[in-house]
Amino acid sequence: MILFTSFNYVHKSALSRTRFLPSFSISIPQLSSAGSLSSSVIVEHVVLFKVKLDADSSKLAAMVSRLNGLTSLNLTLHLSFAQLLHSRSSSLTFTHMLHSRYRSKEDLREYAVHPEHVHVVNENKLIIDDVMPIDWMSNGASVSPKPGSAMRVTFLKLKENLGENEKARVLEVIGGIKDQFQAIEQLSLGKNFSHERAKGFTIASIAVLPRQADLEALDSNSEIVNSQKEKVGDSIESVVVVDYLIPHPQVANL
Repeated sequence: MILFTSFNYVHKSALSRTRFLPSFSISIPQLSSAGSLSSSVIVEHVVLFKVKLDADSSKLAAMVSRLNGLTSLNLTLHLSFAQLLHSRSSSLTFTHMLHSRYRSKEDLREYAVHPEHVHVVNENKLIIDDVMPIDWMSNGASVSPKPGSAMRVTFLKLKENLGENEKARVLEVIGGIKDQFQAIEQLSLGKNFSHERAKGFTIASIAVLPRQADLEALDSNSEIVNSQKEKVGDSIESVVVVDYLIPHPQVANL
């Protein structure tokens, strides 16, 4: 859940554990006329990274630069990569996040196997300790979140043998958070369709808020926290929650 930080999960600050990694944010405007998106549904692609503590800073900078260059593939609607503000989990810790959006699953598949993307992945395996990608279809998000906005990203692992009604109830409760906390500008949620490296997490959500202070206000709202816990807490086995600031585009020669 968006607010399951109250379930006694360990709070860890990525900023206190890793050296700073430069960030970038690249957005492609939404298409119009004949080239417009066929519907409001987009594909969300989130990858959580745990960068090694002793990773060479020049290699980290090179990874950022090369990921930045992947926008030339004309497949992404939005792409950003940055160090996390916080990573909250009972067992998993991450330091960085890649977030991108696509017109279709086919565009995401094409991006995943494109030689330039594969090259970046292979070149940076040695500085990464862990990685967890999750993909879902969403009709509740615009193409490009505003740079400087804050994100609360949540991955849920549901209990085994949970019925479809219970799963639908979890999604319903997540969807209702926007009405309870109106500072949320975008709410994207859905079922993960890429299970191979998702560590059993099957539901994901992104809440986009205007600024970092709104994340703190969200956490301090005990009424919403307790309401969510009461409604669906018994259906949840494990939760990963990360906070993330959408970076401003870097100057081209930075």
